[in-house]
Amino acid sequence: MAMPNTSSGKIRTIIVDDEPLGRERIRALLADDSDIEVVGESSDGRRAIASIAKLKPDLLFLDVQMPEMDGFEVLESIAGAEMPVVIFVTAYDKYAVKAFQVHALDYLLKSFDRDRFAEAVCRAKMEIAKGRDRRLNERLASLLEGLQERRPKPERLVVRSGGRILFLRIEEIDWIEAADNYVSLHVGRDSHMLRGTMASIGERLDSRKFLRIHRSTIVNLDRVLELSPLFHGDYAVRLRDGTKLTLSRNYREKLQEPLSPFL
Repeated sequence: MAMPNTSSGKIRTIIVDDEPLGRERIRALLADDSDIEVVGESSDGRRAIASIAKLKPDLLFLDVQMPEMDGFEVLESIAGAEMPVVIFVTAYDKYAVKAFQVHALDYLLKSFDRDRFAEAVCRAKMEIAKGRDRRLNERLASLLEGLQERRPKPERLVVRSGGRILFLRIEEIDWIEAADNYVSLHVGRDSHMLRGTMASIGERLDSRKFLRIHRSTIVNLDRVLELSPLFHGDYAVRLRDGTKLTLSRNYREKLQEPLSPFL
């Protein structure tokens, strides 16, 4: 639930946890802190992303283990210039705890006590007082990069479009096109812009289903209808909806195994 937006000068804080008792405990521990104002709470990742975009908190308590969209997916979706200071909350993920320590990011291991909570909040206040500089964002980015290979591929992408937040199922994407500092996700007759590079979007896709066929093109293999040879080793790729793309020779050589049924 989102609470009223105020301009009190306090540290604007959002609590994200799928367990009501977990949110209640954090809220209770913050109740006597005159520096902090809880402006919102969320019980799942989708609501959290919408609340963060609307309320722009300074501090985020973020549960790691949540159904459908975990804390790391939330973090990936909000990564940017206005990233809040994050205190992760985790129950049992030993690898995640080690990763937080390596990247000098604070976490609370359930069930944390009052002293440990106060220590984490104190560190967060120091980060906020220094300003959310590039080093904090870089540490968060490094954490995500380190965790990437150990986590299953996400089932959806979060896309901001015309003031809306879309939760796009990855399996619905037909193909992806590079567009300067963005990628264009083609879904049927619609297309959606997502900030990022072809390399970064490729890391979030299942390489068995999505193939990079050109430096500016990734295709969902399930959408491919036929391949036709062109000049110099390139291939024309026709999708089931009639879209025509190009498989360049360089990428064909790298994808010999997954494309062997076609070539």
